Amino acid sequence: MTSTTRRSDSEWRAALADITPAMVAGIPFAALCGALAIAKGLSPAEVFAMSLIVFAGGAQFAAIEIWSSPVPVSALVVSTLLINTRHILMGVSLRPKLHALSPAQRVLGCFTLADENWAVAERRATVRVISPTYFLVMGVVFWANWVAWSLVGALLGPVLGDPKRLGADFAFTAIFIALIVSLGTGARSVGVVVASALTAALVRALIGSPWHVLSGALAGIVAAAILHRHTPDAR
Repeated sequence: MTSTTRRSDSEWRAALADITPAMVAGIPFAALCGALAIAKGLSPAEVFAMSLIVFAGGAQFAAIEIWSSPVPVSALVVSTLLINTRHILMGVSLRPKLHALSPAQRVLGCFTLADENWAVAERRATVRVISPTYFLVMGVVFWANWVAWSLVGALLGPVLGDPKRLGADFAFTAIFIALIVSLGTGARSVGVVVASALTAALVRALIGSPWHVLSGALAGIVAAAILHRHTPDAR
């Protein structure tokens, strides 16, 4: 076995190991998304197509929430754009760390980008260069997991019940807490996280969803800029 093959196998294993916790946590939510969509009148084929093409859990839940007949196209478009605006920021943060990927690989990898695999990629970048194998395997597997389980939810429907009764709604939150802790680099990181979290919580309480997503992201950016400017070694 050549050294190149060994490195590729190692990247495969690392990608699967890193993304598996997020995949497991996402199973009940993907299934619930499918079940709720069926209850709103979508067919299993439509649920499958939505997860396959859109692949945005928060946006899909929001769309299902406001789905009615006739379909409120304007509300669906606006809510999806607001919720997914954060993907622009995630793409900007990852761009300099994906120099090992070709343009086509970056496009494919970022198509499968979600909060979870973005955070995992950011953590990976702190210890080594993100390889095409690592980024693509992690993203495609995570995407396929969501598509498959949302279809299962659509087929089984209400038989699944509400995952909140088992505490499954805290799974993603727990993963993000762990990822944030692992990405922390000192007091400046804490300041950014606190500013973003407090702003998102306040906006959610006063205005509601999905505005808290964009507000929290922007607050984090502003806090990072301010704290960086006041850091002694900042240039």
